[in-house]
Amino acid sequence: MHKIDDKLAKVTARIHQAAAAAGRNPQTVQLIAVSKTQPAEAVTQAYEAGQRAFGENYLQEALDKQSALSHLDDLEWHFIGPIQSNKTRPIAEHFSWVHSVDRLKIAQRLNDQRPPHLPPLNICVQVNIDDESTKSGVSLAELPALVAAIAPLTRLKLRGLMAIPAVTNDPAQQRAAFARLREALQALNNSGACLPMDCLSMGMSGDLEAAIAEGATFVRVGTDIFGARPKLN
Repeated sequence: MHKIDDKLAKVTARIHQAAAAAGRNPQTVQLIAVSKTQPAEAVTQAYEAGQRAFGENYLQEALDKQSALSHLDDLEWHFIGPIQSNKTRPIAEHFSWVHSVDRLKIAQRLNDQRPPHLPPLNICVQVNIDDESTKSGVSLAELPALVAAIAPLTRLKLRGLMAIPAVTNDPAQQRAAFARLREALQALNNSGACLPMDCLSMGMSGDLEAAIAEGATFVRVGTDIFGARPKLN
């Protein structure tokens, strides 16, 4: 059996050490436990160890999990996977955060379908920081226009940027990719095209130290907390 509480403590220690090394307050970095393909019982174990923010990629699996865990009313659900147009309504209705908005059509649908009794939906725009053909995300060149178009949508709260850089074990290359995202956020904030954004969703198990050094406010960690993902049928 996975010792989720022990694994969670080790990841939290890494975050604190990385923040301290960067001269940052560890409280400015929030851990999202990526619980995709994990059973509700694993989320409950992480919850009992103090974790509250969970990231999901697959909509139906996430909705089933949310239903099973509805008695835990302080869970914070983050949608972090690619979004199809026909899936926007339940995402708008059941999540507090969406990290993977990469085109205006999706933003408009999330805005229009966000229930009026809920606060505006927190979103990050996903950037294809290394221009990889297999990755989702808007290009850096097209980012300012997309942000300017999303900014007026009143049922969304544009919080920042997200990226999944190309995999590398070179800390210098890791930091360079994250620095590009940080600089893009700074440029957008300086341009006045939107209200100031305060979130950088970047960094996973293998590169969270580099991400925190470059200003990550969210890191998304799955395997190092829950162990290997169960195989989907």
